Amino acid sequence: MFKNLKTDFFKNLSEDADTIVKNDPAARSKIEVFLCYPGFHAVLFYRFSHFLWEKGFYTFARFVSSVARFLTGVDIHPGARIGRRLFIDHATGLVIGETTEIGDDVTLYHGVTLGGTSCERTKRHPTLKNRVIVGAGAQVLGPITIGDDARIGSNAVVLASVPPGATAVGVPAQIVKKRKKAEDVSFEAYAAEKTDPVLDAIEKLKAQVKKLEKEVAAKKGVDKSDENG
Repeated sequence: MFKNLKTDFFKNLSEDADTIVKNDPAARSKIEVFLCYPGFHAVLFYRFSHFLWEKGFYTFARFVSSVARFLTGVDIHPGARIGRRLFIDHATGLVIGETTEIGDDVTLYHGVTLGGTSCERTKRHPTLKNRVIVGAGAQVLGPITIGDDARIGSNAVVLASVPPGATAVGVPAQIVKKRKKAEDVSFEAYAAEKTDPVLDAIEKLKAQVKKLEKEVAAKKGVDKSDENG
């Protein structure tokens, strides 16, 4: 039984560490990752507990995940399905529910909740496709789907599916950007956009106010000329 575990465990071990070194400039070596990164430790515990869960050792699997939560501050249910190269940065306070599904090359920051909105014994947690980034404190709730290369801004509350390549921010989350297929979808720390949608909206309002002021001033000038005439 443990032969397959050993093969998968060491196969994913190096990949997970390489991903952290690649995406976190604070990580100077794989040795540092192995010793000092609770997010890395949490994923290792998860892979063992998930193996036990798949073999039907449900109580033992939950015990392993409880130990992992105590040591790392990350609560991953062993029934969740997680792909390769998951990067959990800073780790603390992160929750991944039982029916969550996560694709490859996903990044999650501290305080993220992938939670359920139902008490039914069915699919009740979100599905994150490949290369998704979820910013710190974001809440992704219910059996929704976050498409490939999507970005969830920090502290967003996502209650509806997000299409591939889109960025969602706010409470409740709204789509503020949709990338074109040919557009670069490189790694973005904390899913931070280079533009602030709130500031963009304010600038648009300012432009509209200036336009109205000019129209009012022009109308006043016309009215005065009519009076003088």
